Amino acid sequence: MKALIFHIGPDRYAIRLAAIARVLPLLELKQLPLAPHGVAGLLDYHGASVPVIDLCRLAGMPAAPQHYDTRIVLLDYAGADGAAHLLGLLAQGVRGVQELAPEALGDSGVLAAPFLGQVAGDADGMLQLVEVGQLLPESLRAQLFPAGAAP
Repeated sequence: MKALIFHIGPDRYAIRLAAIARVLPLLELKQLPLAPHGVAGLLDYHGASVPVIDLCRLAGMPAAPQHYDTRIVLLDYAGADGAAHLLGLLAQGVRGVQELAPEALGDSGVLAAPFLGQVAGDADGMLQLVEVGQLLPESLRAQLFPAGAAP
């Protein structure tokens, strides 16, 4: 399985490439006053407003630093109504694509955040899969993609 490797703080994480629609450079986001926790802002993507989540803030850390290797990862995300919507993830320290052998993945043994999945180790240390379907708490998903809203 191929996965995009990035950091949340000092730790490495991965998202399955199959879940990713596009990886964009860091672009200016429209700030949202009183936005829910973890929402970095809105991205204008070919005329469509796409909410962008800061993975660092979602994980309880300070906001992702805006460095040369910070990217916006676009996903097709299922809304509360099951319809697919674009969702952006602000990911720091994007390192590129890596092949992960399924047999190298195992349970972490710790139930932390619901979006954190299996772990694997390699020469660079451990990395953990981000489970896209479990990424947003139900309340945040409903706020970003209300039932009946156009995708």
